[in-house]
Amino acid sequence: MEIAGKRALLTGATGGIGRAIATALAERGAELALSSRKGEELAALATALPGGGHATLVADLAEPGAAERLAADAAAAGEVDLLVANAGLPGSGRLTGFSVEEVSRAVRVNLEAPMLLARALLPAMIERGGGHLLFVSSLAGKAASPRASVYNATKFGLRGFALALREDLAGDRAGVGVSVVLPGFIRDAGMFADAGAKLPPGMGTSTPEEVAAGVVKAIEQDRAEVAVAPVQQRLLVGFAHVLPGLAARVQRRGGAKIADDVARGQTDKR
Repeated sequence: MEIAGKRALLTGATGGIGRAIATALAERGAELALSSRKGEELAALATALPGGGHATLVADLAEPGAAERLAADAAAAGEVDLLVANAGLPGSGRLTGFSVEEVSRAVRVNLEAPMLLARALLPAMIERGGGHLLFVSSLAGKAASPRASVYNATKFGLRGFALALREDLAGDRAGVGVSVVLPGFIRDAGMFADAGAKLPPGMGTSTPEEVAAGVVKAIEQDRAEVAVAPVQQRLLVGFAHVLPGLAARVQRRGGAKIADDVARGQTDKR
């Protein structure tokens, strides 16, 4: 789908990755409806972006009903041609360390809200004969890791939802594309960077701008899936996807400490 002249709803817009995605879409001529919990930061971002006509919609997707309200507000202001579901909450730590509310918040923001936004916006896209739904998942949606059962569950689920929905729409010839973008470890912004954990030498990281480029690529080329990570990360995830038991034994030798560091750095952000 050509991005120029399209109206896009972007969730999680004020995070580092969200800002990079917003900039990349605006540079390609999209008009953006920017959403996050932070009204002042949204307003500043809308003003700073290239182009014009950008709107802001304050929403806390962890609240019941927030996704449906956001979709209605975005559609009321104009046709939504493109959904970029980027908002996410960390879900690192042992399951027993989560409260019931923390589990519910992670599932609602990371999985339920993108599904409900797609459900609300899809009929109008089908009626117009075009549109695109893009979901920002994670390489954690393909390979399990220690101290991440909640996060893995939401990201595995989001990837599965996106790929299955893509098949439904391809079979229906609806003219609506569906893509999933899978970032690995991101430096300078995002949940891993915020946690302050350190990776083993040689593992490699990517930038928010590389994630944004992956988003643009997925939309413009109607790609089912785009991984944004150095080749060594993609190879390790592919290995874990095919041989999860063996990969888990390898991870236990060094991955648990990193996972513990990430979990400690994210506890107050659930």
